[in-house]
Amino acid sequence: MGEPGPTEWGAPAAGVGPWQGPPPSDPRYDPVLLRDGDSRNVVDAYRYWTREAIIADIDTRRHPLHVAIENFGHDANIGAVVRTANAFAVDTVHIVGRRRWNRRGAMVTDRYQRLRHHDTIADLLDFAAGAGLTVVAVDNLPGAARLEQTTLPRHCLMIFGQEGPGITDNARAGAAMTVSIAQFGSTRSINVAVAAGIAMHTWIAQHGDLERAW
Repeated sequence: MGEPGPTEWGAPAAGVGPWQGPPPSDPRYDPVLLRDGDSRNVVDAYRYWTREAIIADIDTRRHPLHVAIENFGHDANIGAVVRTANAFAVDTVHIVGRRRWNRRGAMVTDRYQRLRHHDTIADLLDFAAGAGLTVVAVDNLPGAARLEQTTLPRHCLMIFGQEGPGITDNARAGAAMTVSIAQFGSTRSINVAVAAGIAMHTWIAQHGDLERAW
């Protein structure tokens, strides 16, 4: 086997200690982290980098995929969606309605992920139109296309709603298509954060450049 890849699994859970040897001159490195060690939840390729340097590098890797969260009832689900969006280098996570939410579930990934707030779904749809994004509603509704059999638009904004009521009628009306995830068991719905992860990964499988993945 070759050398370990630049994944978070290569470092202990507590991170890495102080830099050993002469410090690098690369301005992306943080002098404090080099001196004290880096305990952050970041891939090994970003160890000791400043937050600004990490964001700048992710900005070169972001995909033309946007994710919108509408009417979520549980803060933990918002954080889980943000964390997954960060893992897939989603361009922006849009939160409709609620401004304040519990960020614990994001596991600090919100520091590196673009977030944008919209007061109403109309504001979100106006943004999508101006950005040239095709709006895709992800909801378990009669008549929805199978996500597994659908080619998703490359420049895409996916909307997810609260588990149970799903997305609002206005969001559904503003979407170019609605897709659902195939289910085979007894439950009526999948946890919305899980569903968002499945949908994002489907987009990655269709459009992502796997040569650039960690």
